[in-house]
Amino acid sequence: MSEQFAIGEVEVVVATVNLSAVRSFRAANASRSMQAANRTLKYPRVQLAFSLSAEQADFDYSSAVPTQPIDPVRLHTPAEEINLGPACWLWDYLRRSNQGGFFLPLSGGIDSCSTAVLVYSMCRLVVDACRRGDAQTLADVRRIVGDDAYEPGSAQELANHLLYTGYMGTQNSTAETRDRARRLAIDIGSYHVDLRMDTVVSAIVALFALVSGKQPQYAVHGGSSAENLALQNIQARLRMLLAYLLAALLPWTRGKQRSLLVLGSANVDESLRGYFTKYDCSSADLNPIGSISKSDLRKYIAYARDHMELPILDAFLGAVPSAELVPYSTDYMQTDEDEMGMTYDELSEYGKLRKIERCGPYSMFVQLLHLWKDKRGLSADQIAAKVKRFFFYYSINRHKMTTITPSYHAETYSPDDNRFDLRPFLYDSRWVLQFQRIDDAVEKIKDANQDSQ
Repeated sequence: MSEQFAIGEVEVVVATVNLSAVRSFRAANASRSMQAANRTLKYPRVQLAFSLSAEQADFDYSSAVPTQPIDPVRLHTPAEEINLGPACWLWDYLRRSNQGGFFLPLSGGIDSCSTAVLVYSMCRLVVDACRRGDAQTLADVRRIVGDDAYEPGSAQELANHLLYTGYMGTQNSTAETRDRARRLAIDIGSYHVDLRMDTVVSAIVALFALVSGKQPQYAVHGGSSAENLALQNIQARLRMLLAYLLAALLPWTRGKQRSLLVLGSANVDESLRGYFTKYDCSSADLNPIGSISKSDLRKYIAYARDHMELPILDAFLGAVPSAELVPYSTDYMQTDEDEMGMTYDELSEYGKLRKIERCGPYSMFVQLLHLWKDKRGLSADQIAAKVKRFFFYYSINRHKMTTITPSYHAETYSPDDNRFDLRPFLYDSRWVLQFQRIDDAVEKIKDANQDSQ
């Protein structure tokens, strides 16, 4: 059997087919036999001077290969598919693009960590192929690296040539995320840069203050929600600009000729909810995790920790997801789930119901009423509020999906509208009819509960 995931251009599989067994199998299908018998058009039989089976060749089995049973098909686990599929996709794109590798903004969170580990998985596959004598893969490696005599010794060594990572911190970043990014870069072998971009952020804010005569403040310092959001978006969007600058010039600083492809790290849940800044680090050349949910990424990182000898991944699994775009203190810490008003596990369920089950607001409410009422002990009121909140943010942020980075599509619940989902990007965020039906259903449930008491 051939490999489900492989980095080689061509894989040849040789099989001997028992034509007699094929005929027997076809004849065993009664409906096909009846259809053939009921045909009014008769097809002539043409006898040829050669045969594909031994029965018609004087039963000469001298050149026949004995029929062997097919080996059982081995199906990969979801974590294995995440580990192998995007890795092969990244390598195929890299070798066709004529670029020199990848640049990844490494934030110290689990999303960019997953992307980095996928590139490391790619390097492992490439090194294994070179060791097996795959001449085409070795030629591609030498062309990308720019060394006609290069022989990759290990995945870490190859990653140092192909993967550049950068931690772009500000005064709002924590020492923990910086340290996690640094340690992961060391373990996978990437060429890592660590920078503070506060001077660039301050320059943008100072320019606005010069133009407007007003100084925006964070909410924790008394600023409005508009000021708070704008100050966060400045940091996020500057990271995209710096990522492309570093992707263009970091190889040059090492004496290399080609520039880099920029990798994004927005997971499918954040895209579905719209919890990302348009044209921030989610805007890149490729996004290997763009169709994978946060809950599946956590399972993948646990798999990679155990199967790829990366104990540092434990630190990522234990970290609380945070954008780190506002000042933190012992009394307040910005977290993704608090800001979204929903958990990543809830978002995963919303996404599957929306895409796979094709649920709108009301039908999703009905489904979750059965799923969550007993399982999570939520009332109809609480479930209704969660569904309404999700669809409100889904609709007002839907426009972000029109500019989303091309992703590897491993799942069926992706909301990528211009390549995968093809749904409208303009919705009425009030959902008047659907929300009214939910409210009516909640009232009926309340009345029924009162009557039963």
